[in-house]
Amino acid sequence: MKPLLTGSTRINRGTDDRLGKSIDVALVTLVFLGAGWALDRWLDTKPIFMIAFVVLALIGEFVRFWYDYDARMKVLEEQRAASTRSRSSQGDRP
Repeated sequence: MKPLLTGSTRINRGTDDRLGKSIDVALVTLVFLGAGWALDRWLDTKPIFMIAFVVLALIGEFVRFWYDYDARMKVLEEQRAASTRSRSSQGDRP
């Protein structure tokens, strides 16, 4: 038997998504930081590559957030427009 969806369940789904994105940002930043550290250590150019890679990782993550947000807003706008069209066509009927 499936549990009923309550208001708190809907909130938790959004929280899980945000938590996943937060962990993704942290892990990608740590991977790029580690790659920059290794490159700096190998080339003996302390913190140039660490800083550059972390900035690159953060810019990439925020660009990805923007594209995800934009795609989600387009879907919601289309749903809203379809809902408005269906309500207006139902209002024309007697």
